[in-house]
Amino acid sequence: MKQFHFLSRKELPRAAAVMVDAFKDDPLWLKFFEGERNLERKLPAFYEVPLRLGHRYGATVASSPDLEGVASWVPGEVAKTSLWRMLRSGALGPALRMGAGLGKRMERIFGQMERDRAVNMGTTRFSYLQIIGVATRKQGKGIGGRMIRAIQEQCRQEGLALYLETETERNAEMYERLGFELLKKLMLPELDMPMWEMVWEAG
Repeated sequence: MKQFHFLSRKELPRAAAVMVDAFKDDPLWLKFFEGERNLERKLPAFYEVPLRLGHRYGATVASSPDLEGVASWVPGEVAKTSLWRMLRSGALGPALRMGAGLGKRMERIFGQMERDRAVNMGTTRFSYLQIIGVATRKQGKGIGGRMIRAIQEQCRQEGLALYLETETERNAEMYERLGFELLKKLMLPELDMPMWEMVWEAG
């Protein structure tokens, strides 16, 4: 995919910093991390986990070497997180920096999404878009849309569906314009906030 800059392992912390910036005003993550201490350490670690998993098992890319936008995806068959995959990818270190309490809270709140993904996709071959974000100074310039369309084209060539979750109605509407179908709107426990589960299928 010539449209992307494929990140090296050394660039992953920098990419995590881009994600921290991209989601700094996101209502879901503001509520999830509300009251947490040491966010300057925990937030980069939180975003580094999926970036490392994608780097090891799928792809973690940027829109250019300047990292205006970052995205990470994995094959559907490895979308379920396991200790072994965390170890092999180097994601365990960042996960531990988040703290055990935050990790357990994530399991409670977001575990249903992982179960839904297995049910929603069944035997369908797919890629799972774990995360995509654009630095705030570059938002509104179409970078995210171009990245999504490039990922869709790659999936089309490989005969794969593309699955994602998003946490705002505005994002869900954007993905619908890009051809995604809403499968389920889930209300997250404890946070009482919505999550949209969506899929795009070639053709």
